[in-house]
Amino acid sequence: MAISFDKALGVHQHTMLIRSQRAEILASNIANADTPGYKAKDIDFGRALNAAKSAQQRGNQMTRTDEKHIGGGTRLTNSDELFRNPNQTDTGDGNSVDIQVERNLYVQNALEYQASLNFLGGKFKSLKKALGGGQGA
Repeated sequence: MAISFDKALGVHQHTMLIRSQRAEILASNIANADTPGYKAKDIDFGRALNAAKSAQQRGNQMTRTDEKHIGGGTRLTNSDELFRNPNQTDTGDGNSVDIQVERNLYVQNALEYQASLNFLGGKFKSLKKALGGGQGA
């Protein structure tokens, strides 16, 4: 009997992927805090997760950026990135990054990534135990 990792691991594999991609976006915002005209970006986690789940049900096709690439996997598209509404007034350079907001969101995202990692680790531990490899451990 074959094991379906998609069913066994549930949503946690997708949440980790989305969280890691969100970390890249938030880090980019922080890095561009002093870049004139830069607009802070973020993703809608719920929408991205629903897209990942529907891709899983369809067979999880990879996004290909070149015709020579092999298909498969899940990756956010640029359409999943949203511009954040600024909390502060324009400082005159057109930059919408609020560094405190970005740092707080980055830390929160890192904690949620760690939680998903812990859940996924628990799933693997349960699978190992179910397969008989977790005796005495």
